[in-house]
Amino acid sequence: MTTFDPHALLAESRLGILATIRKDGRPQLSPILPFYDREAGTIYVSMTEGRAKTANLRRDPRAAIEVTSADGRAWATADGDATLIGPGTDPHGPEVEALVDYYRRAAGEHPNWDEYRAVMVADRRVLLTLQVTHVYGQSLIPD
Repeated sequence: MTTFDPHALLAESRLGILATIRKDGRPQLSPILPFYDREAGTIYVSMTEGRAKTANLRRDPRAAIEVTSADGRAWATADGDATLIGPGTDPHGPEVEALVDYYRRAAGEHPNWDEYRAVMVADRRVLLTLQVTHVYGQSLIPD
């Protein structure tokens, strides 16, 4: 008998939905590619400056991330407060270094770090760090 662990589903998922809060209080949902560091209790997401989710988080840091198993029979949600790092203007500055660290942890080594750094600056990429305060979920497959 196994017990469903929503933390495990968060850690293995690379596609999710980020919920932020619009000015009028309604939710705004965006597809994302999350990376969950379970030990640190932090979810990382690379985003672009100027998008609705980025503007919403700069105004109100409360957010939630939901992931679903590939078969759709289990889901997990993490919520907490977000911090945004960047965008950076220097390919070797601390904002881009944070994105490099995120990439290494989430995907491994990049084939061309100079190109990656230049794209992070050109695209005005921002690193979201969500300090997870609550995790919950459910599996529809009986234990």
